Amino acid sequence: MDTPVIFALETSRAEGEGIASCLGTGLAEHEEKRFDDGERKLGPVADIRGGQALVVQSLYDGPSRSVHDKLCDVLLFAGSLKDSGAARVILIAPYLCYARQDRRTKSGEPLSLRYVAQVLEAAGVDAIVALDVHNPAAFENAFRIPAVNIECTQLFATHFGKALADQDIEVISPDIGGLKRAEHFRDALSTIMNEDVDLGALGKRRIDHVVSAEEIPGGVRERTVVVFDDMIATGSTMLRAVKACRKGRAAYVIAAATHGLFLRGAEELVASSLVDRIIVSDTIPPFRLDARLVTEKVTILSASQAIADGIRNIAAI
Repeated sequence: MDTPVIFALETSRAEGEGIASCLGTGLAEHEEKRFDDGERKLGPVADIRGGQALVVQSLYDGPSRSVHDKLCDVLLFAGSLKDSGAARVILIAPYLCYARQDRRTKSGEPLSLRYVAQVLEAAGVDAIVALDVHNPAAFENAFRIPAVNIECTQLFATHFGKALADQDIEVISPDIGGLKRAEHFRDALSTIMNEDVDLGALGKRRIDHVVSAEEIPGGVRERTVVVFDDMIATGSTMLRAVKACRKGRAAYVIAAATHGLFLRGAEELVASSLVDRIIVSDTIPPFRLDARLVTEKVTILSASQAIADGIRNIAAI
């Protein structure tokens, strides 16, 4: 069996359908059953003996199932695939839980990403594909199996190359730590627009580990600014960056990030008149935001093609 069989667990079915379509196929049939005591039964219905099985499951919390429910589903399903004869199981996790818990900042602190990697490997996962993890090097080091991080810079560059074709643009990283990611996006955008796009990064002054002020970036005056990051969680980092760009007299400010977690407090960013538009991918639906705000301020880009391209590389399709 040369062509991989693609499964999407129920909470990621829409994503799975998009990815399968980009690969020129459909989703394979599987079973998901919940018992009265809360236990779950998951397994393939399609024949996967001797072949590759791709499992699509974005591992974020909510709205219908917790992040731990979803992770447990992956473990049960991966084990079932192996027992059913799958030669190789590849997890496609557009958003990977615990990816930010990738290093110790003090003695005894847990390396949760490594623990997640260990249980996935133990369940039979042979490779993992994720989108824009917080620290790609730490992600790869946490796994003993192939771990592929797909950058969404090209996805966003293609969108902005069309949407902002006639505008004077500067790309801003909201902090020094994200500068390399923003640089990759700037390079892709420069190629698409066939001109050099400027890049800047905001520095922070901290007092007792609390951000007390944000430097005002130079060069944004009367320009369209795209503040680019890997995720919007509470929105506080992005909002500080937006405020700094406005103080620098930016004409138009867009906040862009691969993952729109939109946790408690993020509505302040989305509702703020200081930010003109927010662009995220579809790795996490914006279920925590008011639907009216989403319609008015948020654009959601499909990452299906980017994921499909990454799958082709790792699955040798």
